[in-house]
Amino acid sequence: MESKDKAVEIDCLEKGLLLHDASHEDYEAEDEPVLYSASFEEAEDNFLKYQTVQWVLYSLLLILAWGIGLFMLLYLPVRRYILRKDIRSRKLYVTPSAIVYKVTRPVPFPCFGVLRKEKHVLLPSVADIVIEQGYLQSLFGVYSVRIENTGVRRPPSDDVQIKGIANPRAFKKAVLARLSSMRSEAFSRQVSAANNIPNLRLGPSAFASMSPSKSIKHDFFSHAGELVILQKLDEVGSSVKRVQTLIEEQQRQTSEPMD
Repeated sequence: MESKDKAVEIDCLEKGLLLHDASHEDYEAEDEPVLYSASFEEAEDNFLKYQTVQWVLYSLLLILAWGIGLFMLLYLPVRRYILRKDIRSRKLYVTPSAIVYKVTRPVPFPCFGVLRKEKHVLLPSVADIVIEQGYLQSLFGVYSVRIENTGVRRPPSDDVQIKGIANPRAFKKAVLARLSSMRSEAFSRQVSAANNIPNLRLGPSAFASMSPSKSIKHDFFSHAGELVILQKLDEVGSSVKRVQTLIEEQQRQTSEPMD
């Protein structure tokens, strides 16, 4: 009896440690506050049905072609197990600076471990959120979300595509709302920076409120301008004097022959 009680206590401690480690990892992963978190739980059953039907159709076609579809039909239970683990591990959320997508799924042969994938799409690089639904997807109510990037247009296959999201329109609305707020913040910063630029035509009160270094620079430039004006006036005065002397000489030359 004592050994059984000890075994139960050890199991409880192990479960508590595992839960503590999982919560600690989630806390460390979410450095930024989460503005919106998408859900995949509501669409799990429809997603599995859609993937199962798609797999069976491919298997039947390959049976008629090369016979490989028979092995695909035998692999179907493993395929459903992998898909269920995949959609249950998915995390898609919006932070103030990026869209984060995380997924952990078993490899095609689950005994060899799992694959972890994490993608961060910066919000300034997002052009649009496209909601897609094919014919077979519409039969099961499954939606696909594609995140388009800004810049040079690339084929849709290069964009981030996520299938099985429960409420894609709410996710799109949250991303676009965050993008509009970021653009308004950037515009307000630009306006404030433009208002902080000093005007070249400043009044006397503005000069009085200048710092000593700015007032010294202003006095220097004003003094230099006055010197230039005085030099121009001196040149004009000297040229006028030259003209006067030339006129006087011509009058003298004309008056001497008459005498």
